[in-house]
Amino acid sequence: MIFKKLSQRFEILQGRRREISLILAFAIVAGLIWGFVALADEVFEGDTEHFDQRIAAAMQGGGEGYDPIGPRWVEELARDVTALGSYAFLGFLTFGIIGYFLLTDRRPRAGLVAVSVIGGLAISNTLKSLFNRPRPDIPTDVQVFTASFPSGHSMLSAVTFLTLGALLAQGSADTRVKAYVAVLAIILTVAVGTTRVYLGVHHATDVLAGWCVGSAWALLCWTVAHWLQPRERP
Repeated sequence: MIFKKLSQRFEILQGRRREISLILAFAIVAGLIWGFVALADEVFEGDTEHFDQRIAAAMQGGGEGYDPIGPRWVEELARDVTALGSYAFLGFLTFGIIGYFLLTDRRPRAGLVAVSVIGGLAISNTLKSLFNRPRPDIPTDVQVFTASFPSGHSMLSAVTFLTLGALLAQGSADTRVKAYVAVLAIILTVAVGTTRVYLGVHHATDVLAGWCVGSAWALLCWTVAHWLQPRERP
């Protein structure tokens, strides 16, 4: 009888914790979306121009044309890092993870990854078309084909790395592993966004906006994954 009561009380506490987690997640998503809207308003009123120029100047070495700070190998390293947010790499990574989940009979998670990444791509392209902000006026040999705001590399890397990081973290009961995966996902996301400014293909506010929208979408996907978790077999 005592064990039955303890079990019932534990289930109630678990249910309340899940409810609080959901409420907190949606509150953070709302805050990130509000941050994006506020940033977009400031950008297109011209209030962030001085901020963008200062960040761009700090990334440049002071020479003529495109001259990022640091030796040549740092520039090549930045190109390698920024490629982690490219359509090609994220596409290979996404299909690889989806295939893994399908082979291990975890179709809900495979569907979640597909929806999160494809949905993030659709949101990114829609926002770029809607705002249509010109690229920075910095002569660079990095090829770009879309508008500047928000940064697609920053947004899609946030969507992909944070979503996959949340899914991987849920697969372990060890708090240290969860923290390690979360920190690694954040580091990759920040690194990709920073290199976009360093290479002169994005304003700093483009990257901040991409992080806001991408993190909001990734958190929504994580919330769905958290909701699906009890329905999956171990």
